[in-house]
Amino acid sequence: MDRVSVLEEPLKTTVGDRTAKAMAEHLDLHTVADLLHHYPRRYAERGELTRLADLEVDEHVTVVAQVEKAAMLGTGRGRRLEVVITDGSGRLTLVFFGRGAYHPQKELLPGRRALFAGKVTVFNRKRQLAHPDYKPLSPAGGDAEADEWAGKLLPLYPACRQLASWQLQQAVDTVLDGLEATAWEGVADPLPEALRAERGLVPLREALLKVHRPRTKADLWAARERLKWDEAFVLQVALARRRHADGQLPAVPRVAPAEGLLADFDARLPFTLTEGQQRVSADIFADLATDHPMHRLLQGEVGSGKTLVALRAMLAVVDAGGQAAMLAPTEVLAQQHHRSITEMMGELAEAGLLGGAEHGTKVVLLTGSSGAAARRGALLDLATGEAGIVVGTHALIEDKVQFHDLGLVVVDEQHRFGVEQRDALRAKGNRGDDKRTPHLLVMTATPIPRTVAMTVFGDLETSVLDQLPAGRSPIASHVVPAADKPHFLSRAWERVREEAEGGHQAYVVCPRIGDSAEEAETKGGKDAKGAKGGKGAKGAKAAPSPEDEAEKRPPLAVLDVAAQLSAAPGAPLAGLKVEVLHGRMQPDAKDAVMRRFAAGEVDVLVATTVIEVGVNVPNATVMVIMDADRFGVSQLHQLRGRVGRGSAAGLCLLVSEMPEGTPARTRLDAVAATQDGFRLSRIDLEQRREGDVLGQAQSGARSSLKMLAVIDDEDVIAEARDAAAEIVAQDPELAAYPELRGALASLLDEEREQFLDKG
Repeated sequence: MDRVSVLEEPLKTTVGDRTAKAMAEHLDLHTVADLLHHYPRRYAERGELTRLADLEVDEHVTVVAQVEKAAMLGTGRGRRLEVVITDGSGRLTLVFFGRGAYHPQKELLPGRRALFAGKVTVFNRKRQLAHPDYKPLSPAGGDAEADEWAGKLLPLYPACRQLASWQLQQAVDTVLDGLEATAWEGVADPLPEALRAERGLVPLREALLKVHRPRTKADLWAARERLKWDEAFVLQVALARRRHADGQLPAVPRVAPAEGLLADFDARLPFTLTEGQQRVSADIFADLATDHPMHRLLQGEVGSGKTLVALRAMLAVVDAGGQAAMLAPTEVLAQQHHRSITEMMGELAEAGLLGGAEHGTKVVLLTGSSGAAARRGALLDLATGEAGIVVGTHALIEDKVQFHDLGLVVVDEQHRFGVEQRDALRAKGNRGDDKRTPHLLVMTATPIPRTVAMTVFGDLETSVLDQLPAGRSPIASHVVPAADKPHFLSRAWERVREEAEGGHQAYVVCPRIGDSAEEAETKGGKDAKGAKGGKGAKGAKAAPSPEDEAEKRPPLAVLDVAAQLSAAPGAPLAGLKVEVLHGRMQPDAKDAVMRRFAAGEVDVLVATTVIEVGVNVPNATVMVIMDADRFGVSQLHQLRGRVGRGSAAGLCLLVSEMPEGTPARTRLDAVAATQDGFRLSRIDLEQRREGDVLGQAQSGARSSLKMLAVIDDEDVIAEARDAAAEIVAQDPELAAYPELRGALASLLDEEREQFLDKG
């Protein structure tokens, strides 16, 4: 019997149809392998009882506790059994009604220890579990038997309302007993034996037994170390094979001549490139000179000059006779990039025009809202090769867009694109039978921890810009507690007015637009986060926390805030020129607003996150973010980066009604405390969880990484990456490693494999 027939066997053949259906629907567990890799979330030790005092209302919990007292109350149909359990830190009431009370009355006697599972609710201001599932940990009949579980580490599994932790444990035991009976016949170990021996890792069989049936903490440590390696190594092998396959694709080397467009551009720069920009450019030029396509991730701090580095790469390709396309996620960002590139290039971007430079080229813009004449002209220039550079949105992917010789694709803010879109644009580099793949440069303005770069972007070489160009000013950041100290918010608006009267400009960012179309979409729905409070038994409500109250209010909206700030007499910013910018505006209107703001004709721009990346107005010095707790850490860091881009110091004010000490407020305090984007990205990842590193979601409940923590296990990931690269270099098809091939097949379902293939 081979490996697939054992571990990939449907659960219904082992645990029965009913249990298997519940596992599939509520825990996404379908096979024996899924269940064996559904690891305990923690372990209860001898005498350890879950702290009942820490339970939260509406939480589905599994607790280990002891019965303190039990009493049957009421008469007739209103009879109920009330059981009070304790763990020394607090008490919790269990209630059983009607006929459902008779069996627990016989089993839940004072002094008995048991596992209890259910949803915490509130009734008469007391927390309770109504009709909880339970499993006695000792049978009735004496203290000796009551302690038979002592000394064991009791696994507590991630569970759901339909399946308690001990039911999952029973299912795991059934599977393990079956495998033990056959001596794990046909279950292959994916880690090569030499690799296991070198790192002192236990075999797979031993790891699975020890993670589900540990006798000591040493057992647990050994199991976890092995299973972490499994996840890291198999993933890194998949990525190494992707890198190897990419390295076999043909591409046209693009080497810029000593005299040409790039040299002329560098000569006209009014500043010197930073050491980081020079180093990264050298890496990119070396990649472009090879006959295999570049696959490089360019990341760095906000304002570190990534666009300039990308433009130099595009100019090098144009110098070498090719074309370059920059794909941006929004029209606002595409227009901003086009404007910045043409301004930096000057006459070099005016090929064919009177006054254009000798080595110039055309730089065209193509978006969904481009006018018919502009669109026809851009398409013609791209097809004939007249335009060396095009900046655009998803419109670049349309079938009508044809290139004369696409040599480089630059994807900005790549996390906003699906891999299909990126792949579709690169496919335009194939001309007829000439299947040559364009070089690829992926840019992100969100700093990425090294371990994430090795996993999420493991198929790309990584370049980091961690130096800010000379002349950038520091940004002071402060949390404005609008609910606790309203006068702080008043002072914030005074600061905005002071900056405007001093000749500078300000942004005010809100989470919502506030127009009728948006209201219609959200009518009857929940707010961006929704309140966390909930009802207890019999409709009783838990007392709402200040955090709940703050979240219940709809997020502040651009149109409302703009009117409140400037429209009414005596408004905080009355007399200043205030305009709005959001995604529902017509493209021409958005572009006009941005041009007026860039020209200094607008004092305050009230906007949504359309200004999050790419917007460069050096005269803007203040960023006020309303309902800042509604944004993620990295997003706040990006927004803050829109100011402090000139010689004047920047100021970022994070306005929130969240009380001090809440998780949301702690997150804002972290942003205010540092401008280190890489440090903030680690905080962001820790809070959001890793998500599925092989999927496209930013975070998610199900992950390919069950034991490995991307942030904490950096050493394991780095070692696994090196080991994987060595094996794939020697044996790309893994012909000598059939067990490893099987593990890859299990990891890479169709969707994930497609994700890697198009990476």
